[in-house]
Amino acid sequence: MPLLITALELASELKAGRSVRLLDVRWRLNLPEGRPGYVSGHLPAAVYVDLERELADRGHPEVGRYPLPRHSALQDSTRRWGIREGDLVVAYDDNDAVPAARAWWLLRDRGVDVRVLDGGIRAWVAAGLPIERGDVLPPRGDIILPERDPGVATIDDAARAPASGYLIDVRSPEHYRGQSTRLDDVAGHVPGAVNIPTVSHIAPDGTLRPAEDIRATIAAASVDPSAQITLYCGTGIASAHSALAFARAGIDTRIYVGSWSQWTLSSTRPIALGPTPSAALLGW
Repeated sequence: MPLLITALELASELKAGRSVRLLDVRWRLNLPEGRPGYVSGHLPAAVYVDLERELADRGHPEVGRYPLPRHSALQDSTRRWGIREGDLVVAYDDNDAVPAARAWWLLRDRGVDVRVLDGGIRAWVAAGLPIERGDVLPPRGDIILPERDPGVATIDDAARAPASGYLIDVRSPEHYRGQSTRLDDVAGHVPGAVNIPTVSHIAPDGTLRPAEDIRATIAAASVDPSAQITLYCGTGIASAHSALAFARAGIDTRIYVGSWSQWTLSSTRPIALGPTPSAALLGW
């Protein structure tokens, strides 16, 4: 099943009359409420998706900042978005597809033909395609989501991952090395993790880099793509974009959704500092 759709391809699908549901997943760590931007301009008929309330289950910090929504809650959200059986679902944002990838990852193995708009709303506008203002409240959908694991790794899975395959930290090198804490009080990375930042897969125009470029980046980190690969980030959001990138390169992954925001809550979990997987260990 295709992972991405270009602005012109999407416009063609809409012109042909295909049943398409557009999801505007606008979100940033420093600007979590994306509705104002959505209301001021979005793709025609797109519905706003609240990442923190609909693509996550809040109020459980012990399992990370953005744990996955319960199946029943996700089912209800998809129907609120107006998704019906057989729809083409396209998720987009204004943040290089990082939040949109979270929607893709949650829906991809649940019988939904879901794709990410490559380049997001920026690519749509650059193609000279129309936008509209205001809120959209579509008729309630009838989609039935099977209860399937999207590819979740637990905190114990993450701890074992470097021994059984690869654990990949997709944060910036500064966060990986322990030079910046950002939202968390503890700096560093999970011992044994290899650093391949999410941003390395994003082209300057916000589109996803070609599969051959992604494979080259992975090879440069000495990661064997045939091994089991587990991804993590700071909050469990950016990891989904890396999962999208790896999938484009034909590589299956799983995500440690609790990520650094859960790992650092445990006083028994060791922490590594520096530019290599286990440069300096703390917390033993």
